[in-house]
Amino acid sequence: MGSPAAIVFLPFDGHAGRMSSARRVEQLTIMNDAPIGVFDSGVGGLSVLREIRALLPSEELLYVADSAAAPYGDRSEAFIRQRVEVIGDFLTGLGVKMIVVACNTATAIGVELLRAKHSIPIVAMEPAVKPAAALSRSRIIGVLATSRTLASERFARLADAFGRDARVILQPCPGFVELVERGETDSPRAFDLVKQHVSPLVRQGADTLVLGCTHYPFLLPVIKEVVGPQVTVLDASLPVARRVQSILQSERLLAEREGPGTEHFWTSGDPQRVAPVIAKLWGRDVEVEPLSPQYSVPADTAGG
Repeated sequence: MGSPAAIVFLPFDGHAGRMSSARRVEQLTIMNDAPIGVFDSGVGGLSVLREIRALLPSEELLYVADSAAAPYGDRSEAFIRQRVEVIGDFLTGLGVKMIVVACNTATAIGVELLRAKHSIPIVAMEPAVKPAAALSRSRIIGVLATSRTLASERFARLADAFGRDARVILQPCPGFVELVERGETDSPRAFDLVKQHVSPLVRQGADTLVLGCTHYPFLLPVIKEVVGPQVTVLDASLPVARRVQSILQSERLLAEREGPGTEHFWTSGDPQRVAPVIAKLWGRDVEVEPLSPQYSVPADTAGG
């Protein structure tokens, strides 16, 4: 699989001292047809990628699964920032017109670093606390996320802004990310672990649950089986995809190519192990390339 072409900035018209109309149109077309870069600590961000693909069928999509570093929720803030910066550099080196941080933990810790470093649009995750507060009848909301996300200042501000009139129960879910990284989304082990972490929220009166990690939508059928139809479960993947679409429209960056876009996948982990999991979650076989050494996770800190 070849690497996508980087954005090419065309020269200005030397005689007129400004870019000619024809060249400007050509430049804008190149920028419009540049890819969108999406990344996560592993395969969880595919829950966001599939919503982007559904809304924007003509876009070229690049996805990085930082599987060797997963889960980010167990990592230090300095480590997460380093990975966010490195993957941002990788994607901008491929000429992306936008980066989607399809990871709540990476958003909480590192998105401002990306925004400070790069001029292209950066779209980030936000747990659906605001709509949960509006929907809850019992005024009790459960938030399922990694411990790192729940402990972040960004989440604290979100909960304070939109959860004041409700009781917000924070529930770390150790083991959820690992289940999804193994493609183990519907096993007895998955059911038992979901029941262990989610049932206490329902017993405490929560009638609305927020999925605060992009891996968790792949456990949604099991979560719904555990909580029953009386509990609403909110996932931010579709709202984020709509935000991507809105920004591309407002910036006039929607793809102009004819025909469907394609997807390209990279991982910092073992492609032979990661590819079957991506194929299961994505719904078809895919080719997964390894990140080149300068973007990989140092061997002494790799998790898989």
